Amino acid sequence: MAVGRGTVGERVNAAPVTGRLAPSPTGRMHLGNAYAALAAWLGARAAGGRVLLRIEDIDAPRVVRDADRWIMDDLTWLGLDWDGDVVYQSQRLDVYEEVLRRLRERGLVYPCFCSRADIRAASAPNEGDGFLIYPGTCRRLSAAEREARVVRGDRHSWRIAVPEAYADPDPASCAAPDSDASVMSEHADSDICCVGRAACDAPTVGLPHVICFDDRVFGPQRFDLPWQLGDVVVRRSDGLYAYQLAVSVDDMAMGVTQIVRGRDLLRSTAIQLYVRRCLGAKGTPEFAHLPLIDAADGRRMAKRLNSLDLGAMRERGDDPRAVVGYCAWLLRLLGEPRPMTPQELLPLFSWDAVAADPADRVVDADTLLN
Repeated sequence: MAVGRGTVGERVNAAPVTGRLAPSPTGRMHLGNAYAALAAWLGARAAGGRVLLRIEDIDAPRVVRDADRWIMDDLTWLGLDWDGDVVYQSQRLDVYEEVLRRLRERGLVYPCFCSRADIRAASAPNEGDGFLIYPGTCRRLSAAEREARVVRGDRHSWRIAVPEAYADPDPASCAAPDSDASVMSEHADSDICCVGRAACDAPTVGLPHVICFDDRVFGPQRFDLPWQLGDVVVRRSDGLYAYQLAVSVDDMAMGVTQIVRGRDLLRSTAIQLYVRRCLGAKGTPEFAHLPLIDAADGRRMAKRLNSLDLGAMRERGDDPRAVVGYCAWLLRLLGEPRPMTPQELLPLFSWDAVAADPADRVVDADTLLN
């Protein structure tokens, strides 16, 4: 198998690869989910590794009854197997509570009493994508005021604190690709971790100011935490644990070494690497972010948009090999769609093939598999 780009892949692939499938049971799998699952399965299996299955049902109000069973049935129909028992996030709430307690003891999280309207009014969307950077309103409250409002029962979320911003972001602050800093800056005395240490909040001293990692598809990535991400929510005001915390904790606990998902989660990777560092993680997984799959009208395929799902394909009698082959073509492992099984694709798999065409894909549901 061809070795993809970057030091991350070279380092992680020296040990057995553990990949994961991590679907959310909010509806039936659609073609985009199948495409991502195939890539994750091939990435691990082609390296002789394991594939774990985690059902990400942490957002209970969005969970659809029996969707976990549909997902597992659809994965089996496609020929995508997994190792070991299925992990459900809803059964790990005590683990997330313990992690949050540890972060609170270290002063790395704080209660936020702002409403979404408050945050929108005080923030500007980042990079034109609608992502709002929290302006730090509640971070500036005194400890006494925070405690008084919590005791009073004011509705609040919990946010994880990132190092403060002290100067304009320096695009050259990441080290060369062959350095460990290309994965995550870990040098407490460097300008990357904290410019002007005297101004840092004490709990974040020594934590990275900039997160860098080398993606197998999109190459070197760099995120300045205070300028591009801000203090993100780790437990919501409704009491539910946030995706960023749960995923970080679970990937660490499950020993996941390879994470494959859509490019829309590149920013989330930086957040999760920071959470991992706050929790004392030493290793860094290999990441591969995939081009997104758009419908012909330009909208990204999503369950909430009733995109073509695998249930509809199965009802009309589509061959699972045709679906797999079409997804392999979307991954640019094949020159044109043709029926294939996942096993038949193993010798053809290469991250370089995926990376050669990083543009988002467009799928016309009317001509799909015809």
